[in-house]
Amino acid sequence: MSTETIRSTVYLEPALHQALRLKAASTRRSMSEIVNEAIRVALSEDEEDLAAFAARAAEPTLSYEEFLTRLKADGAL
Repeated sequence: MSTETIRSTVYLEPALHQALRLKAASTRRSMSEIVNEAIRVALSEDEEDLAAFAARAAEPTLSYEEFLTRLKADGAL
């Protein structure tokens, strides 16, 4: 964990808190380490999604109605 930290209050559901406490104890890691890692993973996934959206920005859009029409024409519906 970084030497510079910021204290924050987070409200967890009781079952999640218990699971986090148990995981911390069984892995010999702090609850903060586990939460920080989970946040890093979630933000990394968001970054990947945004990159994929940006890469496809130039693609033509297709309305829902047009998509359904194509599915019907292809015999998928």
